[in-house]
Amino acid sequence: MTQPKPITEIWKPELVRLPKLTTSRKLFRIFGHSLIKFVAKMCLNITVEGVENFPKDGPLLIVINHIGDADAVAVVSQLPFKPDAIGKIELYDLPILGKMMHWYGIIWLHRGKPDIKALRSAIDGLAEKRIIIIAPEGRYSLTGGLEEGTGGAAYLAYKSGAPVLPIVVTGTENENVYGNLKKLRRAKVKVTVGKMLKLNNQLETRQEAINQGTQQIMQALANLLPEKYRGEYL
Repeated sequence: MTQPKPITEIWKPELVRLPKLTTSRKLFRIFGHSLIKFVAKMCLNITVEGVENFPKDGPLLIVINHIGDADAVAVVSQLPFKPDAIGKIELYDLPILGKMMHWYGIIWLHRGKPDIKALRSAIDGLAEKRIIIIAPEGRYSLTGGLEEGTGGAAYLAYKSGAPVLPIVVTGTENENVYGNLKKLRRAKVKVTVGKMLKLNNQLETRQEAINQGTQQIMQALANLLPEKYRGEYL
């Protein structure tokens, strides 16, 4: 039986906003992106497929599967641009890492119920032609395969009209990454970039468009994954 999606126990709406691209933040993003690439190179043995599918610029909504702590490091290290990202507010309280994420500029999200402020911030970012990453499952998978998608990603694509780029990662399960690091080895990880898709927003109701869009997004992720990772979308 699938466990319920997590609900944020803390509430910090004052932190939720679209980060301004100040000169200091742009400089920190250059540093942060370089640091992520370094960490990925030192800790992971990454192969990547489909780099020809990267667009030159936004607006763009990147959707990823979520199977472990290293997902974001693996994916972001392969991107030719410095994206915005939607992240759970709980990460803000992590020592050092939480502050670095905040300086980089994260759209913080309270999970478990619609966070209207976070959604509006992301829509504003897409209107500014930014590139935003979101994990539509809403948490890292408890089974290793795709869990049922939530409607947030489809809602953002529906409201903004931005294209969606599916990217999947395999090999980033915590037991694989940390198990190999304990043996001073790099875990073998694969990042696969799919082709961009546009969701159908011509349906009779918004809810129908979001439901169908969520199915389309999750199926696009499943189609890029080996069978054992497809989970609910086998």
